[in-house]
Amino acid sequence: MATDAQTSRTVAEKFVERLGGQDPDGIQELFAEEIDWYVPGSDALPWTGRRTRREEVAPYFTTMWPHFAPGRSKVALDRVIVDGGDVVLLAVWTHTAVATGKEFTTPAAMHLVVEDGRIVRMHLYEDTLTVDEAFNAG
Repeated sequence: MATDAQTSRTVAEKFVERLGGQDPDGIQELFAEEIDWYVPGSDALPWTGRRTRREEVAPYFTTMWPHFAPGRSKVALDRVIVDGGDVVLLAVWTHTAVATGKEFTTPAAMHLVVEDGRIVRMHLYEDTLTVDEAFNAG
């Protein structure tokens, strides 16, 4: 079912707010039961890959966040583009890898699709080479 732009924007704003508050359960409740989730990247990073169920959303964050140095992450949300059920978030984020101490910055785009007030799709686009290099000690 088609979703109007205002509903999509509201859901995306809640997503961003809960992401900023590091609320994995709150983020998870925004998703539909069946989802199309894709985070590209090295298989060596345990949070990358596909997910297909809502209950896989919170573990994504609780698996990923401990790998970033606490208090050393910055997220700059540059733009939110909404077209019906499609939402594109454009951002730049900076993190420090706990394992290596390396800081990295990458532009990122996140494509969300909202249907019936729930997120059914989340695809992340970022500089996966930069992320991978930050986690490699070499």
